[in-house]
Amino acid sequence: MLATLLQIRTGWTDQGIALAVIALSLVTVALSAAIAIVLIRGYCRGPGRTGMLTLAVGLLLLTTVPEILRIALPTATAVGAVGRSFLVSACELFGLGTILWTVYGGESS
Repeated sequence: MLATLLQIRTGWTDQGIALAVIALSLVTVALSAAIAIVLIRGYCRGPGRTGMLTLAVGLLLLTTVPEILRIALPTATAVGAVGRSFLVSACELFGLGTILWTVYGGESS
């Protein structure tokens, strides 16, 4: 009944699994956003903490944005599976690159 209210259509699996996947995606977005908020607050505490801001951006690009893309692209656009996979992977790669740049090559905080 809940799946009917949410208008979830599944062709290959049980609706309970589909709801669990959506719930896990929402938890992932919420946790990564919460961690990014903590990092941004640390950045706002004083000058010279730019590493915290870039780390927050990297985290958001690595976790939050790809999860949103996985849900939003097939729902709101006509982007196919290959295009979606490319965009999600590129976003994750930029996130990892940002984190690595912060840790190894960024400005020291």
